[in-house]
Amino acid sequence: MPNIHPYKDEFYVCTPIKIESDKNFYIVGFEPNATMNVAHHMLLFGCSTPGTDQEYWDCGEMAESDSDGRLQKATPCGSGNHVIYAWARNAKPLKLPEDVGFLVGKDTPIKYLVLQIHYTKKFPEGQTDSSGLFLLYTQRPQSKLAAVLLLAAGGRIPPKTITHMDIECKINENKVIYPFAYRIHTHSLGKRDPLTPEMFYPVFDTTPIKYGDKIAARCTMDSSSRNRVTEVGPTNNDEMCNFYLMYYVDHGTPLEMLSCYDMGPPNYFWENDQLNNIPSAEASSLYK
Repeated sequence: MPNIHPYKDEFYVCTPIKIESDKNFYIVGFEPNATMNVAHHMLLFGCSTPGTDQEYWDCGEMAESDSDGRLQKATPCGSGNHVIYAWARNAKPLKLPEDVGFLVGKDTPIKYLVLQIHYTKKFPEGQTDSSGLFLLYTQRPQSKLAAVLLLAAGGRIPPKTITHMDIECKINENKVIYPFAYRIHTHSLGKRDPLTPEMFYPVFDTTPIKYGDKIAARCTMDSSSRNRVTEVGPTNNDEMCNFYLMYYVDHGTPLEMLSCYDMGPPNYFWENDQLNNIPSAEASSLYK
């Protein structure tokens, strides 16, 4: 970030870099330059065009659409939105497997990289921040192209309950993808320990996913100590259920499908569809 001053709570800000248009680059690793006491989370987008031509802008996608007049407001990408990487809670650097890389530049729709940072608290007057990411890249062609598939749930969580937020999407492209890492993002109600790093972890099962297969994700939310309904939204008072699946293809290009969404509770649950290979009950219950 170019010495940003977060002047309000729940501030989302984006800044772009343009990729050399006549060259291909393969991103093979990510090294965060941020700490959780400053930045709530970071997202790296690959874009065909950025949200604006400004050096930085207000880019809270889920926040209210009206600008406060201090910064131009726009989404991270003007067109061609690809999630490449996500970071939160002091997650460690990520190195991709051998011969795997995110292709950007000349022969792809990704012509810009846009970094989004979410600051939950405004800074004191005069204090700025330059958090960001170091990218490890090469121009040596990688034989396996990487991508990220985002699964996200909407909906609302009633008070005093254990609620499942379920997502399911079907692969409708004649391609085989090989998952190698995953990341989950929730706020304070999620099952996972909220104090552990929100990083990409190796998958437990590397079975290839092919045409006709269904990918499903679930967030188990505990609102037993909350007296109000919790909506899906961008602030710490809201919740999120985002599952990022990082994968590669060993020939051709990654999926055209970049994300899939379900309405979430109370409108959608896994029981609405016929799914195989459902995890054990322990995976959907809270740790004791």
